[in-house]
Amino acid sequence: MATIGDFDPLNSTVPATKIEITVSCSMRISANGYATDLNLLDMDTFSKSDPVVVLYVQGLGTKEWREFGRTEVIDNTLNPDFVRKFVLDFFFEEKQNLRFDVYNVDTRSSNLSKHDFLGQMFCTLGEIIGSTGSRLERTLSLNPPANGEEELKAQIQTDKDKDKAIAAKLEDQNKERVSDKAFQRAKRECGTLHQDIATMQFCANKLDKKDFFGKSDPFLVFYRSNEDGTFTICHKTEVIKNNLNPVWQSFTIPVRALCNGDYDRTVKVDVYDWDRDGSHDFIGEFTTSYRELSRGQSQFNVYEVLNPKKKGKKKKYVNSGTVTLLSFKVESEYTFVDFIRGGTQLNFTVAIDFTASNGNPSQPTSLHYMSPYQMNAYAMALKAVGEIIQDYDSDKLFPAYGFGAKLPPDGKISHAFPLNSNTENPNCVGIDGVLESYFQSLRSVQLYGPTNFAPVIQQVARCAEEVTDGSQYFVLLMITDGVISDMAQTKEAVVNAASLPMSVIIVGVGPAEFDAMEELDGDEVRVSSRGRFAERDIVQFVPFRDYIDRSGNQVLSMARLAKDVLAEIPDQLLSFMKSRGIEPRPPLPACSNSPSMATTKTTTTAAPKERNMHA
Repeated sequence: MATIGDFDPLNSTVPATKIEITVSCSMRISANGYATDLNLLDMDTFSKSDPVVVLYVQGLGTKEWREFGRTEVIDNTLNPDFVRKFVLDFFFEEKQNLRFDVYNVDTRSSNLSKHDFLGQMFCTLGEIIGSTGSRLERTLSLNPPANGEEELKAQIQTDKDKDKAIAAKLEDQNKERVSDKAFQRAKRECGTLHQDIATMQFCANKLDKKDFFGKSDPFLVFYRSNEDGTFTICHKTEVIKNNLNPVWQSFTIPVRALCNGDYDRTVKVDVYDWDRDGSHDFIGEFTTSYRELSRGQSQFNVYEVLNPKKKGKKKKYVNSGTVTLLSFKVESEYTFVDFIRGGTQLNFTVAIDFTASNGNPSQPTSLHYMSPYQMNAYAMALKAVGEIIQDYDSDKLFPAYGFGAKLPPDGKISHAFPLNSNTENPNCVGIDGVLESYFQSLRSVQLYGPTNFAPVIQQVARCAEEVTDGSQYFVLLMITDGVISDMAQTKEAVVNAASLPMSVIIVGVGPAEFDAMEELDGDEVRVSSRGRFAERDIVQFVPFRDYIDRSGNQVLSMARLAKDVLAEIPDQLLSFMKSRGIEPRPPLPACSNSPSMATTKTTTTAAPKERNMHA
């Protein structure tokens, strides 16, 4: 049983966006239009294969794969379209690695070693969501090596002669309007494209007096019931001091947080009398449901507050007061996934600190030292953030800049020089291209100073100014080792950028004190310049040292960093879209990533025979 002490309204979790994945395998169509002999491998002598797909997920910062689920088995087909879906929680800030293994089922055994391996593919959940039409098509690897993900992934990307394709696509569960009961079941299983936000207000009347020298100081605690009979705290109101007839302020809560998509799920509400020492006195409780609350202010939404102990002891006990719903409304809010599916692109830009305080790059003590054995902190931060964001950028071209260095041939100091030395086109191809340009710049420029942030922020802001229709959102990653030299100018640049489709991530590396950076991270106090406050909070700052794994696991360190610095990006994107009244465009039509690949579907009068194979 959860207690009120377990609830932190600032850090409480909300159910994640649910993503449904449908999997199918298909043949390839050759360039001349003729079908080639490239279906799934036929492993059965007297019939076709009986395929099943097994989905594996990888733990955060680990290389261990865990089976998530299996599709149904479809008999006697080399082009299966599987009906059973995989429903995953989506977290933008995590690199959610997926592995799809395809088997031909020979027996009723659930042991996969008893069946024929047909191939596998690797991808991330972000790649599926970020693909055009939320459809990702990849070639299957038929001979997977046994030594882990990286080798397999490379094989999938480079082996063009393999002859099978697997398509993973997202489907909108809201396309079919079904009965209310079935629709609620579908929402529980798969989630909705947008999230509903409920706003409600309560008052109470004649609550029990709990304080010796005064009245009660009441507040409400809301719990969502779970399938196992337990309860999870999902909201707590403010405390109304010394009042037995309180009127609480209205509050908003995601509908999923209140009922997890089940409108008839029990919602329990406890009424407490606040005490300074934390030992709050229980006044009573009542239960309701989202469906009841959605009726609004009515006779059905006046609840008796009951205290079971008092009721058991006092024969004339009636109640400990009443709580009344004063108002209730629901509004739909679009999610980050809605905008990505509608074609919104994340434009990722990198800016790296080349000031002399980083130390001589040729020395092991330097933060820029290029060790043959491991990445330095700059490379780790860049790779950790970039590998997640790149899934939402279709062209994989990333502008990359350096600041605080003297450039050849005349030694001019620059605070926004392209790492690839091309002033006309600062784009690097992929994250690996950014890293390559970064390492090349270390060999050609002289580390100098000062540490000026404003020029790079202004550079990206000029690009963001040109596209404010919601089709693009700009994310600037700045990696630095020291204190900002142009704080006043940087604050002004941030205030100006806050009105644009743009976010700034600052990662501090090294042992320096970064107290001044906290001023830019407007979680507590919004950044201001010359009396003007930033329209939105667009800056997230973290010191990398807080995420370093003590055992030296770089993969885990990078995963921890990315999870924290990227967590605010979806909400920052949504805040801009909402402030401008921008709605997501309809999902883009699906298309194949490769013109030589195609999916084929055959309509028959009889559905293929299915049998289940459970893990």
